Amino acid sequence: MDWLRADNKEVVSLDVLDSDQSQLQAEVLKLRARVKKLRSVLRLLAVLLNVSGFNLVNQRLPEERQKLRVLRAIDHARKTASLRTVLRVLGLSSARYHAWRRLQEGCALDDQSSCPRTSPQRLTLSEIRTIKQMVTSPNYRHVPAGTLAILAQRLGKVFASPTTWCRLVREYGWRRPRLRVHPVKPKVGLRATRADETWHIDTTIIRLLDGSKAYLHAIIDNFSRRILAWRVAESFSPGNSVAILVEAAKGASKSSEPPAVLTDGGTENINSHVDDLIERGVLRRILAFADLKFSNSMIEAWWRVFEAPMAIPQHAR
Repeated sequence: MDWLRADNKEVVSLDVLDSDQSQLQAEVLKLRARVKKLRSVLRLLAVLLNVSGFNLVNQRLPEERQKLRVLRAIDHARKTASLRTVLRVLGLSSARYHAWRRLQEGCALDDQSSCPRTSPQRLTLSEIRTIKQMVTSPNYRHVPAGTLAILAQRLGKVFASPTTWCRLVREYGWRRPRLRVHPVKPKVGLRATRADETWHIDTTIIRLLDGSKAYLHAIIDNFSRRILAWRVAESFSPGNSVAILVEAAKGASKSSEPPAVLTDGGTENINSHVDDLIERGVLRRILAFADLKFSNSMIEAWWRVFEAPMAIPQHAR
């Protein structure tokens, strides 16, 4: 009864014998040349595989698409060769081949530690894709992964713990989209083209050794980086800022436009006395981060340089 289960063998009809001898000889020579060419190509491929060290025994194919291509090639080669011969040429074991066949019939071919159908508590591929879509979606970029897991449960998409979500994000290396909230800081600040074009004024507090405070008011020129006027006072008074502005204006170079003073929003810079100087045309006031996007960092940087030596203990000087 073996002939019932055996595959049908290819039958050669007698029409080949009807051809004349010269035609048969030409066809034989053509087939021999084709076989010779195929042998040379196979020899080159065999040498290339041996040199590169490629072997399916030590090579993983985690993606389903790669395994399907190998299985289709095996099915095509089995028409002219036995399965044992084909697997020996590929370097693929019989157990691995039949395992792929069972996975192809039962579930996906992607590498998994266990099949979702045999382990109901395991996430399926569709659930993992849903988690990836929610994690990498710009709509949920502000939601933490733990809160996102609870949200997915309420929406009925994926029922998994926050720990599982964090583990998948770590294993697959998913990057959550980020949006810069604050604008990019300017690389180059405000730069004047001549002296007395732009001034920076600010006040800092200096703590003395006896615990008292001293208020230092100063003006720096943007172009020359020179301190134009300064004053130290025991108390915070807007009149000190007005005094150093008047002193700096006396030594300013004559030009068609008065100097522009870059200040912050402190009361020592915005008061009736400073407004009077502006109305008389002695100065022009510009508020940092209000009238322009630059900060008053030049005078603030000078405070850091000025206060650095004062921070050194007296015995270390």
